[in-house]
Amino acid sequence: MAHDTVQHFQNDIGVAEIKIGVSKFMCCGASAPHDHPHVFLDMGVDTQIVCPYCSTLFTLSNDLNADQTEPTGCSVKDAA
Repeated sequence: MAHDTVQHFQNDIGVAEIKIGVSKFMCCGASAPHDHPHVFLDMGVDTQIVCPYCSTLFTLSNDLNADQTEPTGCSVKDAA
């Protein structure tokens, strides 16, 4: 059975907003051990969503690929 990969993002640098290239994703908060419960977020028809744990604002940017972020470095590369 094929599975879609859910992109994971983290906010180690503590910015208020992260621009991402997907509307469905997982927020981890920060790198372990400072992470929060990993929460699945779905923007639906909106272009922004706030993580209920860390209050990071995620904004959809059609100029970014699924694993790209602005600022850079907020995509979790080792997500299982």
